[in-house]
Formats: sequence, C-alpha cells, structure tokens
Amino acid sequence: MRFRVQAFDKCWLRRLALLLAIALSAFCHAAKAKAEKTIGGEWLHAISLTGQPKYGPGFRFPDYVNPLAPQGGRVRLGALGTFDNFNPLVSGVKGNLAAHLMQIYEPLLAVSLDEPTTEYGLLAEAVAFPDDFSSVSFRLRPEARWHDGTPVTADDVLFSAEAWKRLSPQWNKLLLKVANVEKLSDREIRFTFSEKGDPALPLYIGQMSILPRHWWTGVDGNGKRRDIAATTLEPPLGSGPYKLRSFIPGRSVSYERVADYWGKAVPIRVGTGNFDRIDIEYFRDANVMLEAFKADLIDVRRETSLKSWVVGYDFAAADQGRVVRDAFGIERLGIVKAFVFNLRQKKLQDPRLRQALAMAYGFDDVNRSVFHNMLSRPGSYFPHTDFAAAGPLSDDEKALLARLPEAPSAARLEAAAPLSAQPTDRASLFNALELLREAGYTLKDGRLLDKAGKRLSLEFVLEDAAMERVAAAYASQLAKLGIATNIRVVDDVQYQNRLRSFDFDIAVHAWVQGHAPGGEQREYWTTASADKRGANNLGGLKDPLVDALVEKLVLAESRSGKIAAGRLLDRVLRLNWIGVPILNEDKEYVARWDRFGRPATMPRYGAAAFPSIWWWDAEKAQKTGGRNP
Repeated sequence: MRFRVQAFDKCWLRRLALLLAIALSAFCHAAKAKAEKTIGGEWLHAISLTGQPKYGPGFRFPDYVNPLAPQGGRVRLGALGTFDNFNPLVSGVKGNLAAHLMQIYEPLLAVSLDEPTTEYGLLAEAVAFPDDFSSVSFRLRPEARWHDGTPVTADDVLFSAEAWKRLSPQWNKLLLKVANVEKLSDREIRFTFSEKGDPALPLYIGQMSILPRHWWTGVDGNGKRRDIAATTLEPPLGSGPYKLRSFIPGRSVSYERVADYWGKAVPIRVGTGNFDRIDIEYFRDANVMLEAFKADLIDVRRETSLKSWVVGYDFAAADQGRVVRDAFGIERLGIVKAFVFNLRQKKLQDPRLRQALAMAYGFDDVNRSVFHNMLSRPGSYFPHTDFAAAGPLSDDEKALLARLPEAPSAARLEAAAPLSAQPTDRASLFNALELLREAGYTLKDGRLLDKAGKRLSLEFVLEDAAMERVAAAYASQLAKLGIATNIRVVDDVQYQNRLRSFDFDIAVHAWVQGHAPGGEQREYWTTASADKRGANNLGGLKDPLVDALVEKLVLAESRSGKIAAGRLLDRVLRLNWIGVPILNEDKEYVARWDRFGRPATMPRYGAAAFPSIWWWDAEKAQKTGGRNP
C-alpha cells in the first residue's frame, strides 16, 4: 500500500509540474504576441474564419480535454484493406498509406475541436497576415524538434511546401495559389499568394504537415539516397506525439508515444496523445473485422454499416455492458456520400440520362431495407452548413446571379430538386423513361437501347462490401428502365487504381464540407481538376458556371457573399446531376470495450475524437475482463 501511495503522489506532482509549465509557457507567449508585429500583420496565437478564437493567447488547454489524463496503456484498432507505404506525399497517386501515419507529423497550426473554423499555434507559435490576406507568415517554436533531436526550421517548411506541391494532387491545387515562399529567418517563413481576399488560405497552409528536410534528402540504412517521389516502407522521421514502433507490411502497424515529445506543454496539445501504444490490425473484410472486435482482438471500432450497428452487436459482452456503443454528432463537417457518375464516359455525358438515373434511385426503399430508417434524405452538397440551398433565392443570391453570364433562371434554380428526393413510385420511373426518350433512348423488349441499337449497360465499382446491398437495390430499379448493370466489389488496391485511371461508370465517393468552404472547392468541382488523377472531382465535372461560382465562393470578401455563392453553387451542382447522394453522415458510430476514459465535456466539433483525447482506464479494464495493456 505504501508503494502505491508514493507512486500516486509522484504522478500527481509530475502532472502539477506539467500544468505549471503549461501556464508559464502560455503566459510568456501571450506577452510576446501582444508586443510583437511583423511586416505581414500582427503576430497572433490563433486564427478563425468565424469571429474571435474561443481561447485567448494565455489559455492553458482546451475545455474538451482532461489535462490530468493518465498516460499509459495500449489501444488496438482495426483497418480495412492493406498498406504498402509510409510516404504521405505520394499517397494520392500511388501506394496505400499506413493508417494513422500522419500522427507522427505535426502541422504548423492545430484545429480546435470545439470551434468550427479555428486553428491554434502548434509547430508555429504565432501566425500573421495582412488585412487583404495576400500572404501568411509563421514563426516557429524554438523548442520544436524532430524525433532525432534536430530543430524544426523554416527550411523544413520550405522543403515541405515544395514537396507537397510537386507530388500531391490534393495539395498541388491549393499550393498553386502560393506565388512565393520566402524564408525570413531560421524560424520565420512567409507564403505570398497569387490572389488576394481568400481568408481561408492561411488556415489551409497552417494545416500542412511539415516533413524533415534533412531526413528526406539523406540516405537510408543501406547508404542509398531516399527518393521522396517513391513509396517506401522505411520507418519515417516525424515530430509528433507518436513514432512508428513496428509493422508487418500489409498486415499490422504499431505506434508508440514519444516520451520526450517536445509539444506536450503546447496548450492545444495538452491532454492529448495519452496512450503508450496504438496498434492497428488490417482486415480484408468488414465482417471479419467485426468478429475480431467481438472476440476482443480490437478495442474500438468505428461502425460504418448501419445494419451492423442495429443487428450486429447482439453478443454477450454487449449485453453485459462490457462493450458500449455511442453515436457522436458530426457538427464540424457536412459529409455527403454518393454514387458518382463518370462524366468522362461518352454514354454518361447527357445530363438527361443522368437525371433519369438519379430519379430511379429509391431512397425511401433503401433507407428502410438497408439502413433501418436511420438516414435523413440527402438534399444538398453542403449538408448541415449555412451553404445548403433551400427554397427561394435570397436577395444576395439574386444579386450575384444577375452578374453571372449565361446563368439559369432563378425559377429553374429554385426548382432544382435535391438529388434522390423523388418518391420511388411508378410515376417517378415513368418520368425517368420520358427523359430517356428525349435523350434518344428506346425501351424495347425490356432493354434500353441507344440510337445505335446498343443496350445501355453500367458497372458499379465498389470497395466496401456493405455498399453492395445499396447498389443492388439501385440496380433493381434501373432494371425496370431496361438498363443492364454489373456490380463489382474489388479490394482497396484495385479500387484506388481504378479510380485513379477513371476506369468506372459508377463509384462511391464522399465530399466533406466545412463551415467555411474555400480553395478545396476547386479540387471538388472545377474543370481544372476534372482530369487530374487523385483529385476529388471524381465524376469529371466540367461546367464554366460551376467554375465561376467556385471562384466567387473562394474569393468572397464577406461572409454573406460567401454564403450566397455557396448556395448558388449548390443549386447548379444539382442541375448537373453528377451523381446520386446516398446519405449524409451526421453521426459517428463507435463501439468500444469499456476500458477507456474520456473528458467530461466532449468537443462539439470533434465527434468521438478517438484516440486523441481518450485514455486507458485500468479500473474499467478490470471490469471488462481486463488484459495486460
């Protein structure tokens, strides 16, 4: 008993010392930030797109963490598919990146989980930008270190920006707006933009993960120079709270907490990264992974199948309360998942055909038979945000519409129905058939024929076997229109390769929308990204009006102007019939063995935030049948 009391006292003293260090660091930083300015504006501890940051420059830690959370234990997670790569730069075009790899790196700024669009200093202790948002400057923390003890410098930031721009399709589109990156000193760097007026650009740059220049330009253990443009399974060097511990290619990967992590006292990181180990086992099949969870081979599972959520957890441990389930609201993001049509295919280029295909999708039937009536009807490409269009055009929308050349009428835009909103009845299918006839198709002997007499045939390419039932229900409706379908479920590698080469008719894709959409919309919808491998414009949409509205949205000088452009964009996207939204993801379903603790106040915009702000609870673990962490 004496030993335990002493150990607890020492642990408490360590935590108290940490809190004092945090408070002192925050106080000193606040004093600096108020006193200093740079040519690019005043140095700030945080930036936000929706008003003042919630936490001032002297804050100690966010409300949604437990600053005294115990550190230790191990959490076991599952992942679908496989992996063959530790190089995040090329993950958009080649290889499969190991799950959770990005936790070994830190960005310049870290997202707050209880604010919609706010970031606080992480690698950078301060950020500055002028009133016209023509540039953004970062001042690095002097204590920031790579895991080998080398300081993080402006050279690393410059190297990372060049590498992400050259090798990553996602970052290339964003960084094209960066006209110049200038090293001001070893700890200061400035990004100058090619356009002014986009307040989101500083936040985007702040989210860029910084990579170690000296490691990537060096040689490996065999004396061979590293190739930053190639996939690799060499354990990489990072700066984050975790580092790679061990791995078996394609099967498992394990991370361990960095004991001397330099950022443990940085306010936005306090109370996070509490597990000593995070182990991830890969599975080829979601059902097998669920069975592994039931057998206590996995601790926590994010359930993506609503059917499994409803009927798949009927086993002893769940009945006894040793396994618990929670549905966490997703408020930070609006996520819409859809069957996307490949507009690059000649047979799918007629919008009348695409509209008919969308009209044939039976949301109500699928919701009842597959999703147990747990879904709301998808109605927008910007769900759960201010940018979702509904009803008559606002005055701001009308004013903007009047300035757009060759735009649809207000009446047509107001009548743009939410995709998949039609009832699944005979009238809906009859209207779809009329559209097909207008597009030159003929229904003959139960077969839909084009002008050349060839039957229309469509292939669904899926990665998630759980989506096969949804596709099958959709295919049965298409069959009533005489359309032949084929559903092909492939593994993760094949799926990514087929998407990258645009080898599909219909695939599943998700768009993630925040409360302050910006430059990423160019990646989602514009002509410039339509034929770019790895881009999020999966359907290949090319519409000058969409391009113009995206620019209006990105460069809007006011919140009201941004909302007007976003809502018009939402309406015009619906008129393009680029796909059939299946569902809006507004909850994160998490099942876990009850051996973990979490803060009393969970973050509003962080959903489960697992494993970031959770911790191992030894007392709970004993009650679940316990295991050696």
